[in-house]
Amino acid sequence: MEPSNDGSLDLAARLAALPPEWPTDLEPLIQAQLAEHPQTLVVLDDDPTGTQTVYGIPVLTDLTAWDVDAIADELAHNWPAVYLLTNSRSMPLAQAQTLNTTIGHNLALAAAQAQRKIRVVSRSDSTLRGHFPGEVSALADGLGQAESPWLIVPFFLEGGRYTIDDIHYVAQNQRLIPAGATAFARDAAFGYSSSNLREWVAEKSGGLIQADQVASITLDDLRQGGPERVARLLLALSNGATCIVNAASYRDMQVFVAGLLMAEASGRSFLYRTAASFVRVRAGIPARSLLQPADLQLPSTGGGLMIVGSYVPTTTAQLEALLAAGILSVVLDVAALIDDAHCTQAIALAVQHADAALRLGRDVVISTSRQLITSTDATASLAIGRRISDGLCAILAALTTRPRYLIAKGGITSSDLATIGLGVQRALVLGQILPGVPVWKLGAESRHPDLIYIVFPGNVGGPTALDDVVRTLSG
Repeated sequence: MEPSNDGSLDLAARLAALPPEWPTDLEPLIQAQLAEHPQTLVVLDDDPTGTQTVYGIPVLTDLTAWDVDAIADELAHNWPAVYLLTNSRSMPLAQAQTLNTTIGHNLALAAAQAQRKIRVVSRSDSTLRGHFPGEVSALADGLGQAESPWLIVPFFLEGGRYTIDDIHYVAQNQRLIPAGATAFARDAAFGYSSSNLREWVAEKSGGLIQADQVASITLDDLRQGGPERVARLLLALSNGATCIVNAASYRDMQVFVAGLLMAEASGRSFLYRTAASFVRVRAGIPARSLLQPADLQLPSTGGGLMIVGSYVPTTTAQLEALLAAGILSVVLDVAALIDDAHCTQAIALAVQHADAALRLGRDVVISTSRQLITSTDATASLAIGRRISDGLCAILAALTTRPRYLIAKGGITSSDLATIGLGVQRALVLGQILPGVPVWKLGAESRHPDLIYIVFPGNVGGPTALDDVVRTLSG
């Protein structure tokens, strides 16, 4: 199939041209494998969006409380999976590495204390943004798994992310766009140029890992060879190897996980750098339908609150659709927010307008102005993002009226609003309200206990997705 001039492919035609999927549903096999070898999948999530495929799973957000005893206590509950929200994508590399090393060390000790086998996921962005390979290497050191092969699995069906012939694609308008040609690849802190994942590994490692040294599990391996083929390939990996995994469906993910569990049952260990779809399958959690408003037990009165911090084009289009529907809007001027002389006044005005709306029971959206302010330096860009996020948190903390529900738009935004703005230390993932959009119920320790908190990733959903959720929750 010939790509167009921009390298994109027709989504439906490309998927139709692939070999037939493996014919057997492997979910029962995966669950049987996990029952025979009980374990907890511990997911280090570099922002809260990684909970976008699971349900009935706890999320721990308090970094200061992740000592060995606290983690061992969670492992003693025998959860199929536990999320530790590191928010490391908002940090400079050195800080992210230190955090991952510490958590890895504590996890190894906690697993021994709880006498519970664990496997560890470094969950990051399905469009390849994040501290790779730095924080994965640090995690390996902390866990004492320096020789474990790394498995790179960015497939995320709910967000339209496919890996085919080693190239990672983002589905947009029924086209498959090579990831390196998208706006995500131009991220000021985590940009890249390669769409071929072998070349992406080489690029991100600064050439320390050469592209021809990166192994690959292909769609032919999955769809024609099945789990046994996958297990053989994984067992053949050399110590410290890096292997990318192609996938274009959840059945592909089942085949890979079934083979992975076979390899691990033989005594091999691996470290996973993945997107969210892998987590649900690897933890043996069955698929479930989307949440309905009745499932959330929302109050019958009050105004909903939306806080939009993400700047990716997907978010901006969704915000425009929401505003066109007539929702009350409070815009936070980013230039003022990062200016010490005007920051306090900008926050106070936003609080005043949003609080007034919520007291009247009106839905309101607080959004950052859409001009993107960055630096050519990655660390400086992260610092600007930190100032903006701190401002949004200050607004949320100053509001005196409890919202009927809260939607946080953007990964770093949703993490900081939960942990800093609301004091959340632990939450329960209820499920998803749209594909890839998780819903949390906040813990008793938070500023608003039991509040329904919707973590809306910046890069997920069509142009009307945000407005669709607001309309659904408003009845």
